[in-house]
Amino acid sequence: MVIKGVSCAGARRLAVHLMRTDTNERAEVKELDGVAAEDLRGALLEMEAVAAGTRCTKPFYHASINTPAHERLTDEQRAYAIDRLAAELGLTGQAHVVVLHQKEGREHCHIVWSRIDLDRMAAISDSHNYRKHEIVARELEREFGHERVQGAHVERDGKERPERTPSHAEMLQAERTGLSPKQVKEQVTELWRQNDTGQTFAVALWEAGYVLARGDRRDYVVIDPAGGTHSLARRVEGARVKDIRERMSDLESTRLPSIADAKQIQRARQERDAERDLDQRKSQDSTQAHDWTNRGGMVAQQRSAMDWVEQAAEHKKARVEQTDPKRERSERSDETTEALNKRRQELLRQFGNESEEAMRDPAEHDRGRSRSR
Repeated sequence: MVIKGVSCAGARRLAVHLMRTDTNERAEVKELDGVAAEDLRGALLEMEAVAAGTRCTKPFYHASINTPAHERLTDEQRAYAIDRLAAELGLTGQAHVVVLHQKEGREHCHIVWSRIDLDRMAAISDSHNYRKHEIVARELEREFGHERVQGAHVERDGKERPERTPSHAEMLQAERTGLSPKQVKEQVTELWRQNDTGQTFAVALWEAGYVLARGDRRDYVVIDPAGGTHSLARRVEGARVKDIRERMSDLESTRLPSIADAKQIQRARQERDAERDLDQRKSQDSTQAHDWTNRGGMVAQQRSAMDWVEQAAEHKKARVEQTDPKRERSERSDETTEALNKRRQELLRQFGNESEEAMRDPAEHDRGRSRSR
């Protein structure tokens, strides 16, 4: 059994997360206790309103009880586990809601308590909550006969500390950014092993898309390309805080950006990359349009060539017709006939003229013919 929990804020955000059905096959509200509201969102808003009269910035304690698919809790066991966890955390009698999720055939429940003690109008302490989770989990495993899960805080029995599992906040961040803690850890660890100094490591992180920053509560944090925040010590496999400080001793932490500045740098990076991608797409579109223009020109040239070929064919046909021997003989024959007709008409005119002259003066006509001979 694995129990997780953390203090948090944001009634509306919690309500949306608890009733999500895109990441869960089923989300069912099982209990609303200590509130007047009859729905989950109203109950959380009511608890949040109570905290408005205090200095508490995180009025909720959000916990989850997780078991393997083959060790599903009955309703009685679930209620008993919730009461036992509330007692260990000092939240017995506090207003709370219970939501049951089913995901990939496995059930797990979420409990959100109000941390505000109405008698004192102050928040109930959440100190040593990880240890308290494990105490309850080990006890419930024995009582329910479930398989034991090795924890990091209690009942170690000389065993090595197990690898830390992602927190709820880290899981939410992974859903938001699309980068899981495991992916970031693999990449950052590889860069850590390839660089021997803090300065070269910081440069390698930058080239890989990350930004090294100074933490608010930790020495160093890493901001991933999507703006997620990661503790450097938790993202370097096998390295302790002491190892991190020794390696980074050549780097002045005061010269590193703050978390807020590093996130702003990553946002600017994303905007620049988006603009670059847009320019590339525009360039590709322009190239494609140029190609289509060239293709259009080629088509026009082809059409022009086809027209020219057709014109040439017509011209050739005309020339063939003009140079056709039969056509030439026919045309020549027509020309000869016309010339002969003209000559015949001239002769007839001349003969006619001579006849008229002979009829007028036969002697003169004879003399003229003699002279012409």
